[in-house]
Amino acid sequence: MFYLVCFDIVNDNKRNKVAKILKGCGYRVQKSVFECPDLTEKKLLKLIDKIEKQIDAAEDSVRYYRLCRACLDGFEFSGLGEPPDVQDFKVI
Repeated sequence: MFYLVCFDIVNDNKRNKVAKILKGCGYRVQKSVFECPDLTEKKLLKLIDKIEKQIDAAEDSVRYYRLCRACLDGFEFSGLGEPPDVQDFKVI
């Protein structure tokens, strides 16, 4: 599945660690937003587990949005950046 992962993490070190984790499964489209095009349910659960070990649930927030093919086909943006790379995106 294709996931959009957004975070708001107070501590700089924790934020950098989470960004590094996310770079392993997707690409950064904004400072606190990653597109992860090839996450299976198993990979997503591992990702969530890794991230939860880094954040402070009392002050940080991470959101995982699952996007379907129809959602991606309707994608729009303004300014800098590229549209999501969905050439190899497959719905399983």
